Amino acid sequence: MHSDDTLEQLLARVQLGDRAAFASLYLATNAKLFGICLRILKQRPLAEEALQEVYVKIWYKADSYYQNRSKPITWMARVAHNHAIDRLRTQKPATIELDKVMDIADKNPSPEQNTIAGDQNRKLADCLDELNEIHARAVKLAYLDGYTYEEIGANISTPVNTVKTWVRRSLLKLKDCMNR
Repeated sequence: MHSDDTLEQLLARVQLGDRAAFASLYLATNAKLFGICLRILKQRPLAEEALQEVYVKIWYKADSYYQNRSKPITWMARVAHNHAIDRLRTQKPATIELDKVMDIADKNPSPEQNTIAGDQNRKLADCLDELNEIHARAVKLAYLDGYTYEEIGANISTPVNTVKTWVRRSLLKLKDCMNR
């Protein structure tokens, strides 16, 4: 994650219509904003769609960000949160046609796909077990449950910067472990 100053500079340039700054802003913040959308909407396709709409809002409403009111990531997180809540409210209840229900059996993964997925899940679980317990919990809260660093810090009574460090280092360890 970039510093608040960097994000403020990028937002200021986005206010002026700088597409390169917008691309940099997206790269620096999309994982966090996606996590917020996913935690609220619970479905990856809906969260991905909402994330695109969030960045359109950020592009058009960047001039409504004021430095002295909040940090840039806090403002963008609020835009994402509000948009995801709005999407959730406007969703129609899921209805399934009888014909589609009958097709569900045809779309189940093959035994081979189940075996591969199971092996990968076991390996990830083993790798998570190699991490310090609190670090593994922070990673799970961030990437499986979609919590923000601030929420994780509050949940485990740890400063936000410490949580960020734990998650970053743990991800590097997980990557190494999964590649063994």
